[in-house]
Amino acid sequence: MTLTQLEYVIAVSKYGSFTKASEKCNVTQPTLSMQVQNLEEELKIKVFVRGTKPIQLTEVGKKIIEQGQVIVEEAIKMKEIVSYEKNYIGGKFKLGIIPTVAPIIPLFLSKFNEKYSNVNLKIEEFDSKQIVSKILSGDIDGGITSSPLNNGDINEIPLYYEPFVAYIPKINNLSKIENLKIEDLDYSSILTLKDKNCLTKQIFKLFKNNNKKSDINTENFETLIQLSDQDFGVVILPYLYSKNLSEEKMKNIKYFEKPKPAREISIIYPKNKLKSPIINVLSNFIEKVSRANIKSNEVKIISPV
Repeated sequence: MTLTQLEYVIAVSKYGSFTKASEKCNVTQPTLSMQVQNLEEELKIKVFVRGTKPIQLTEVGKKIIEQGQVIVEEAIKMKEIVSYEKNYIGGKFKLGIIPTVAPIIPLFLSKFNEKYSNVNLKIEEFDSKQIVSKILSGDIDGGITSSPLNNGDINEIPLYYEPFVAYIPKINNLSKIENLKIEDLDYSSILTLKDKNCLTKQIFKLFKNNNKKSDINTENFETLIQLSDQDFGVVILPYLYSKNLSEEKMKNIKYFEKPKPAREISIIYPKNKLKSPIINVLSNFIEKVSRANIKSNEVKIISPV
């Protein structure tokens, strides 16, 4: 019995298909099938019921998978201990990031890759719930999201505090206000992303009277800004997103009075794993970049949960 064989049977169980499991494990299907068969022959049992879609586990197969996951996780921990002791910074690292935080990526990725060329960093966008789910299932190694999440299975390392700004075109009477207060805004006129977005939940918390006349089901700030330009309302944006606007549209950005409403952004990873050297250098790198690009003094943090 080998760790590779256990990883293969776990993959087949997870994806319900030899074909999909082989793709995820980056091996040919015949190779994966042969290794699974070798394991079954060694143990003199059948792990899977062939011929079903998705492939089902036998009763003993369920126990094999359960114990196999423990063995594989412990083996991973052993490798992490060695890497940590050697302070080796390298290997694959899958990072999930919420879309509204994505503007931080161009600020650090190129220099990070240059300095830590042994790290194969793969970044994908997911919403916060997906990031937590994928971290706990082992599909990704960590995530960058709005925090605190108050999840007992997740470790959080705060990276930076990002103030909110308001996009108010000149067609709107509020554009004449120099120092904006939340009290100056009416929630019914705020254009927000779809309800499941954590930023939308944070904006909701800013207002005592949070009744809305209508909702726009979009995940795109650009759509909201275009609607705002047509006098449909005001858009509250994360500071870094606003910095990517055109020079003309930047004239419509209004800043809030202190303490500015803001969100905490953290890198998160599972509590049942060691904090890898990659997480250390990645968090330090992003924290340094954020300090150079965001003035976050005198802010009021709005929780996403």
